[in-house]
Amino acid sequence: MSTKWNDKSWQKEFLNMKSHTPADAKLLMGGVKGLKDAWRLGVLHVEYERLKKIQEQQQQ
Repeated sequence: MSTKWNDKSWQKEFLNMKSHTPADAKLLMGGVKGLKDAWRLGVLHVEYERLKKIQEQQQQ
């Protein structure tokens, strides 16, 4: 699966999937400002993919 780096639709969907810390919510809405933010956003994306897979399995 190829990731388009300018696609932010997953971030909006992930904000509605669960509650987030204020720092994570700001990162998801505002974007990356440095290396630390990029690393954290990557971690959040992996969590999003995991939750999305669980939701899809529950719907079947």
